[in-house]
Amino acid sequence: MDRCLIIETLNNIGKTVSLVGWINTIRSHGKIIFIDLRDRSGIVQTVYTKGKLEISCEDVVKITGLVKKRPEKMINPKITTGTVEVEIESLEILGKSRELPFPIDTDGYDINEEIRLKYRYLDLRRSRLNKNIRLRSEMVQKVREYLFKHDFLEIETPILTKSTPEGSRDFLVPSRLQKGKFYALPQSPQQYKQLLMVAGFERYFQIARCMRDEDLRSDRGFEHTQIDIEMSFLNREEVMRILEGMITGVFEGMGQKIKEKPFPIYTFQEAMKKFGSDKFDLRSVEEKKAGVKAFAWVIDFPFFEKDKEGKWTFTHNPFSNPKPEFIDDLLNKRNIPNILTSQYDLVCNGAEVGGGSIRSNDPKVLSSVFEVMGYSKGEIENQFSHMLQAFTYGAPPHGGCAFGVERLMMILTGEQSLREVVAFPQTSGGQTSVMDAPNTVSEKQLSELGLRVLPSGKSLTRNG
Repeated sequence: MDRCLIIETLNNIGKTVSLVGWINTIRSHGKIIFIDLRDRSGIVQTVYTKGKLEISCEDVVKITGLVKKRPEKMINPKITTGTVEVEIESLEILGKSRELPFPIDTDGYDINEEIRLKYRYLDLRRSRLNKNIRLRSEMVQKVREYLFKHDFLEIETPILTKSTPEGSRDFLVPSRLQKGKFYALPQSPQQYKQLLMVAGFERYFQIARCMRDEDLRSDRGFEHTQIDIEMSFLNREEVMRILEGMITGVFEGMGQKIKEKPFPIYTFQEAMKKFGSDKFDLRSVEEKKAGVKAFAWVIDFPFFEKDKEGKWTFTHNPFSNPKPEFIDDLLNKRNIPNILTSQYDLVCNGAEVGGGSIRSNDPKVLSSVFEVMGYSKGEIENQFSHMLQAFTYGAPPHGGCAFGVERLMMILTGEQSLREVVAFPQTSGGQTSVMDAPNTVSEKQLSELGLRVLPSGKSLTRNG
């Protein structure tokens, strides 16, 4: 198809072009019909003067016509192509549209969520969402450009992995070939990226898909995407400097104003004393109205805290290294509540957008973390022998960070829900967009996996 993008009409005045896209609006004025046509590059006004047309909004059409400059009084400053219009010579319907289940020429906030996600492919035609998804792509591109410029490699890690304690419930995948055994979908690439440091790659990143079976809310879903980064032979301040350079370059490259550079740094204790939270907003009322982004680092977190059962658990990441002055305390299981970790969180406008740490590269340190949490030596060996063994083969000092793409996008766009910055999110009840999942599967599929589904409310007994 010899096609001209709508934005290219500006450079084709006086020429006949073929445009394809969706009918955005139709305005009939007697013998003259104005059709606003939309494609990925924008909207242009087209004019038909040859009688009636059997068309409707959202039909996909091919229009061939002459690009003409609009009279001065007819220029539309609201659209990029407002100085031109296309005089239609022929119009062909490529895909007919039924009446839409909801309007897409509004912001969509007042439309029922389940209906919007059932017809998400229509909802995404909405200009607000279309812009959000394009901005997301632009942000990820700028991240990649920065990291490649700083000698990072983009490396993929497995989706099918082992279930290990990382803070949330795992999504489990039964094995067909090894019945009764399960893979886990990754909550993060944490262990693999550390193994890549042991492998000697030194600077790694991945735009990683992560799955966590946790309670859903406006800024949390079963699936999320994170900018996952790890690097060797750098201390905490050097790692933070590289990460800050990336965030600054990306946000300013997208036209955003940052309140303070370099980003201010608060210890966890300072943040709690001054703001009552480690996720604070440094902006004034005027800066909030102006859309200013106020980034800050929070450091020196407690390594451990008590869970609901009164047992010690990690506050952030069990693979973190304690601050150097607390390593002996950890190895000797003393002063547990006062041990500080090398964790660093990045907050912006009252939300945590990323977090990381300098990692342990000593098997004794990693083992001690899990011993403090009450794991037996056998349990530690069963769960983490691959990490402990890897650390005995010359593991470099290393650290990194993960930034939530959805959280960054919510900050960038001002959206209040991650569902507004994801192409196909789940509903608040965990149902997938468009496709009816989770759903039942056939008895044949269950049989192949060595599984059976119990009736609701019943549990498996020894003889069951």
